[in-house]
Amino acid sequence: MRTSSIVKRSCAAAAMTAVLSAPVHAADQVNVAYFLEWATPNQIAKVEKVFDDTMGVPVNWTNFDAGTQMTEAMLAGDIDISYSQGLAPFINAVNASAPIKLVAIAVQYPANDCVVRNGEGIDKTNASELEGKAVAVPLATMADYSFRMMMRELDVDVSKINVIDQVPADAAVSLADGNVAMACGFGADSMAKMYEAGTPLMSPEDKEAAGIISFDVVSVTEKFAQENPELVRSFLEVTDKANADFATDQSKIEVIAKDAGLSVEATKAQMAGFVFPSNEDQLTSYFNDGGLASVAIGIVGGAFATPENPALEDYSAVIDTSFLK
Repeated sequence: MRTSSIVKRSCAAAAMTAVLSAPVHAADQVNVAYFLEWATPNQIAKVEKVFDDTMGVPVNWTNFDAGTQMTEAMLAGDIDISYSQGLAPFINAVNASAPIKLVAIAVQYPANDCVVRNGEGIDKTNASELEGKAVAVPLATMADYSFRMMMRELDVDVSKINVIDQVPADAAVSLADGNVAMACGFGADSMAKMYEAGTPLMSPEDKEAAGIISFDVVSVTEKFAQENPELVRSFLEVTDKANADFATDQSKIEVIAKDAGLSVEATKAQMAGFVFPSNEDQLTSYFNDGGLASVAIGIVGGAFATPENPALEDYSAVIDTSFLK
């Protein structure tokens, strides 16, 4: 899905006007965006209605294929909180003046893979041969960020690649069918299909050595945060407790697997590479001066800047960590 509908400043300005002119009132329900094929401990709290009970209102969950879709739904007023939105789609939105804010880190994970189709004869040593070929990438997502950073590290000219915008499930099909030389994505099932058709361009060790790290965020609309600060705080508290509980007891992993639409084996494999930082850790190690998030946000902001939507001079204005305290 292309993001032109969310990156026009006129649209963002209109959305901001709506936020400022709307009357303040408490929400009688909360609409949350999340991903399938993306296993997280708070899905136990989702299934068992802990969010509803703690927040005191019905919590409605809607799954999306990409973080860019989450942003569009937030701007349309259909979603209040996006859980595990990629940093890249969040940055793209705020670069375009969208009225949303980052309030927490959802999960840190190895940078998304780009998988070269078997038979192409391309690996990290001759990656420049991707130039002139078709590559499937879900644009403006963390997979797109990983793709750009890998191309930079391997000295590949992205402008010479035919980049096709596809969500991971479609990209996996394109790779298997031979319509693209490489596909980048996320999601356990989609990536499993890609791995059947090819080999990752860079190993986890290669990406880590190149400084390519990834994390997803919890974002909210400014309107919802202003009108319902306690609901935002409660959402993060329930998530924090779910993360802590799962760290000591994985007996309910089948609940997570079923809600994520994955097998238990795929869920375990995926979550083995995930880090779910506590609220306290986020304040001391992620959002502190020189912290992981503070540094990464600036890097991603620059990577996705365009003449129409330049990087912000200071991203602190679109980050509100007060709900973590």
